[in-house]
Amino acid sequence: MVETVYARFARHIDTALDALESQGQLAAGVSRAAIAVEPPRDPSHGDLATNAAMVLAKGAATNPRALAELLVPRLAALDEVESAAVAGPGFINLRLAPSVWRDELAAILAAGIDYGRLDIGAGHRVNVEYVSANPTGPMHMGHCRGAVVGDALANLLEYAGFSVLREYYVNDAGAQVDTLARSAWLRYREALGYEIGEIPEGLYPGDYLKPVGEQLAEQFGPTYAEAPESEWLEPFKRRTVDAMLDLIREDLALLGIHHDIFASEAEVHVSGAADRALDTLRGKELIYEGMLEAPKGETPEDWEPLELTLFRSTKFGDDQDRPMKKSNGSWTYFGADAAYHLRKAEAADSLINIWGADHAGTVKRIQAAVQALTDGRVALDVKLVQMVRLFRAGEPVKMSKRSGSFVTLADVVREVGKDVVRFMMLTRRNDAPLDFDFAKVVEASKDNPVFYVQYAHARISSLRRKAAEAGLETTGQADLSLLDDEELALVRMAAQFPRIVEAAAQAHEPHRIAFYLSELAAAFHAQWNRGNDDPKRRFLVPDVPKTTFARLELASAIGQIIRNGLGIMGVAAAEEMH
Repeated sequence: MVETVYARFARHIDTALDALESQGQLAAGVSRAAIAVEPPRDPSHGDLATNAAMVLAKGAATNPRALAELLVPRLAALDEVESAAVAGPGFINLRLAPSVWRDELAAILAAGIDYGRLDIGAGHRVNVEYVSANPTGPMHMGHCRGAVVGDALANLLEYAGFSVLREYYVNDAGAQVDTLARSAWLRYREALGYEIGEIPEGLYPGDYLKPVGEQLAEQFGPTYAEAPESEWLEPFKRRTVDAMLDLIREDLALLGIHHDIFASEAEVHVSGAADRALDTLRGKELIYEGMLEAPKGETPEDWEPLELTLFRSTKFGDDQDRPMKKSNGSWTYFGADAAYHLRKAEAADSLINIWGADHAGTVKRIQAAVQALTDGRVALDVKLVQMVRLFRAGEPVKMSKRSGSFVTLADVVREVGKDVVRFMMLTRRNDAPLDFDFAKVVEASKDNPVFYVQYAHARISSLRRKAAEAGLETTGQADLSLLDDEELALVRMAAQFPRIVEAAAQAHEPHRIAFYLSELAAAFHAQWNRGNDDPKRRFLVPDVPKTTFARLELASAIGQIIRNGLGIMGVAAAEEMH
């Protein structure tokens, strides 16, 4: 892995602190975990800032500013440092020599696709479960955002050195799958020539089940057309779920999404996994037979106290204990879900679930179960994804689930393209609502982040083509000392990419990559526009080849960072804009 500027200066600070400890000027053994090296909020203050003195002072029983005054001379003595100064109550600002940024530019070009790649994961096994939509129809835009967030997060974690397993939990047990099979049976009869009339209320009316009915008719002929439900329900469930999963895989493939595992809820029920989870909790004295409190507020007329098999989830921060089994002895959804998470945890060091915001009420209980089942060994992070609101030229797009017509993921991808959809799904935090306007997402405007980032890369690609046409292709030996301070400011921004990757991976927030790329693209466009005001400032100045070579290297490095970031997002970099 490439040692970046930020990592190198973290090491320099560590060395300086070691020296202070050895000379008795700093108490030994104080944790340095909270020390950060980052760009100062105000660029005029320097290139790097550290909070080392601020976070160590209390544990070392000293004054932050006094400790900073001890550190500053040691840091100022480094060849890479032009100046070091104490700011405020004890922050340290460093101004680096221009050669540092020229060297970093060369490092970006040398590392290429690996610049920003980290090993902080150290092979730590992470199971990322995402999408997990009920297999009752094609993917729609309600599923899209979670799919992209989960997939981009998996990419991000792999880029940071984690070992990632992508999983889809198939909810193929329960009433909704029975409803699906009954809906398919009607389409099966229709394919055999029966008049089925209007699809009854409560069944799935979508035309997407017509091909399934045709397949069932071809496979079974008229065998089940007049048969009682008990004879065809199970085989129809299996075949219809399989057909829906094929449809879901095709839809996800349009977004470039492929899962390693499709885990079956029905298989969890029949495998005895739920019994094993229950026994594990019982062995920890976390299971008891009892009654839940009446629902808060007005008690429903049909509510009655029943003795249930309960998990003591309140011991782990939940607001009430949760039933593992119903009064009739069947498993609750929570009971099966706890068993499923135990199976995941046995093959992972940590778990991440990407869920819709409507699942917010179940987060604490399943985190409690995972903590109890694994004795805290495996952490579960749940990322809740807010809804996507669709617009067309500013007008809301209406969807009617009752009629079976809705905006499918496939329709949207085919209209605006995979890369636009994926990028747009990451332009907001996962827990903030997102508006998707079909007109705006393809608009050639700086207000459209998809266009603006892609346009930056396309401009860089056009530079290379024009340079080749002018016989000005770089050899990698450009004199980077010809770059001015404003051009080196672009390198400073590019050099932040590894620390952005690290912070995004640790926070499980892939949208940070999109935010960063938008800022980097804006800075590049601003640099480009300098040439509109002064032709000598252009990246390509044929009569000044040495300067042109240096600027082409700068542009190539920015293009590389954009490609690396887009790669994490699962977005292809545009070579030209149409």
